[in-house]
Amino acid sequence: MRSGGMEIMTRSIFSVLAAVIGAYSIIILIRIVLSWFSMSAAEKPVEFIKKLTDPYLDFWRRITSLRIGNLDFSVVIAISVLSFLQNVFRMLSVTGAITLGNLLSIIIISLWSIISFIAGFFLVIIILRVIAYLTSRDIYSTFWGTIDSISKPILYRFNRIFYGNKTGNYLKGMILTCLILFLIIVGGRILIILLVNLLKGLPV
Repeated sequence: MRSGGMEIMTRSIFSVLAAVIGAYSIIILIRIVLSWFSMSAAEKPVEFIKKLTDPYLDFWRRITSLRIGNLDFSVVIAISVLSFLQNVFRMLSVTGAITLGNLLSIIIISLWSIISFIAGFFLVIIILRVIAYLTSRDIYSTFWGTIDSISKPILYRFNRIFYGNKTGNYLKGMILTCLILFLIIVGGRILIILLVNLLKGLPV
């Protein structure tokens, strides 16, 4: 009876932890949205949210490898880590234990969510860059200039793969990059589903 009561209490603790992490993730998303608007940090709700979330976000922002050009993907990693912990605690609250297969599945899904988000983000950006190229948009305008500056790092890396040190066709390079990113997203999703189902079947 005692062991049963202890198990229920332990599962309840894990359930509370999962809920707390979920709530904290929502607060971080609110913090991100607020950063898009010019709001005074002196306002009490804004100040409270900043004090609550900035120490955690600043920890990931200090990792320079999470930056690609002017883009900072530290927020994506920060939220993904919270999502991973939430899934672990949620599973522990339901099953009371976690198998190696389930743990590996959660890790792989968390990593894939980061990769697919970044790939999808750059796919949209490069599609917009292709549209700007075909319609002769003014890349010195604020919007199209931003699209151009974001797309440059990824296009440079892929063009080095396609053409090496030679100068290749810029439009062709953009289209090939879009195609590869699309295949990564679709093919990766299929492989992840197969791999996760395989891991969940592990006896340990």
